[in-house]
This record gives sequence, C-alpha cells and structure tokens, in this order.
Amino acid sequence: MSKQKITFRNPQGISLSGLLETPESPRAYALFAHCFTCGKDIKAAARIAKALVDNNIAVLRFDFTGLGSSGGDFSNSNFSSNVADLVAAADYLRETYQAPSILIGHSLGGAAVIAAAKYIPEVKGVVTIGAPAEAAHVMKQFKSEVENIRDIGEYKVMLAGREFTIKKQFLDDIETHQQDTNISNLRRALLVFHSPADTVVSIEQAQKIYQTARHPKSFISLDSADHLLTNNQDADYVASCITAWSSRYL
Repeated sequence: MSKQKITFRNPQGISLSGLLETPESPRAYALFAHCFTCGKDIKAAARIAKALVDNNIAVLRFDFTGLGSSGGDFSNSNFSSNVADLVAAADYLRETYQAPSILIGHSLGGAAVIAAAKYIPEVKGVVTIGAPAEAAHVMKQFKSEVENIRDIGEYKVMLAGREFTIKKQFLDDIETHQQDTNISNLRRALLVFHSPADTVVSIEQAQKIYQTARHPKSFISLDSADHLLTNNQDADYVASCITAWSSRYL
C-alpha cells in the first residue's frame, strides 16, 4: 500500500491538495468528498479510506477549495464549486491512473457526489453518508445568521468551533440546485447510509434521497452513530458495507 500527496487544479486554476492511497493492485478507484467545512483528514474519511484500500480499492480524498491544504478562499466557494472540484479530481485520476468507479460523499459532500456523477461517465456506484436531500439543508447549521448574510452580503459564522465567512452568493447557489432531478436521474447504483441519531442532518433527508432515487438503491441504517462517525467502529462498518456492496458493480 502507498500513500501519496497529490495536487491538481480546479477549473479556476486553484491548486487543490489530495491524498491518494493505493493498494498494490487496485481493482478500482474511489473518490471521497468530505463534509461541509471539514477536510480530507477528518477521522472518518481516513478510516473509511484505509479499510477500502485493505480491500484493494484505491481512494483519493482531497480538500475542497479554501479548506485544509488546498488553495483559494473558502468564502468564494459554494456548492457548484464543490461539484467542479470533484469533477477536476476525477479528471486527475482518469489522466494519471484510472477514472473513479465509486463516488463517496459525507454530509454535504454526499449531495455533491450525487450532483457530480453525471459529469463522470465511468462511475458505477454512488455512496452517501449522512447526506442532505437538498444542498440548502446546510443553512440549518447557521440559520440564525442567514438574515445577516442576505442583508450585509457576507457574515462570519461559527461552524464546529471555527469561524467561516459565508457570502450571499453561497446561499443563492445552494438554492438554485435541482437536487431532486440529480437524484432521480442518477442512473447509477446508490447506497445511502444514515443514522436516526444524526442531529445535524435528519433521517428524513435520507428517506427523501432513497424515495426519489430509482433502483438499484440500498439503504443502511447506522443505528446510534453520530453525524461525523466519531466512533471508529461506525466508520469501519461503513467501509465494510461499501466494499461488499460495490463488488457487485465493479
């Protein structure tokens, strides 16, 4: 197994930072999209990637624009730029190794992989973990500041103990996405993970994704897991399920 730090550019020419973990003879490549304001090094992403690599699936995870080690300004990013970053990551894999067969997205990253799939023809399966059915659901995390953002044009909000500037363009962007259409027209196998105990994104959001999607689709309940899968066993369980499920489509 090898771990390799990589960089690639998004359509705006911004340098994005990624980590590619590869088994000796990968049978497929997966692309992982992290949760809103998180980063590629969040514990759940690292554990899921390691378990997939142990099962001969190479995994690329990277920091979205303005987060972690990636360049750019987070306040200028939005849901559309996240989708464009994902497509750029898939282009990098296609040109350098092999296009991704699986897209995995955590939280808002789950909404992003659903939206990005249509631009990556090689994708056979899409996995969401604690994802919202609509990108605009993320506004719930800073709902008390939404009015200020709209009135002033930008506003600093606290998310997971860190300060981020959210601009009005971010709100406008997430509200324009027709996620229902992306889900119903996915035309890929879909695996939805969600916990009924998730306090950040409610289980009803997962239900909506599942009901809107067409077959083949699967739903796995994560029982007592929290939104960030901070319990190692939950992350390991997700990885083992992805491995078993994806073997049918790879």
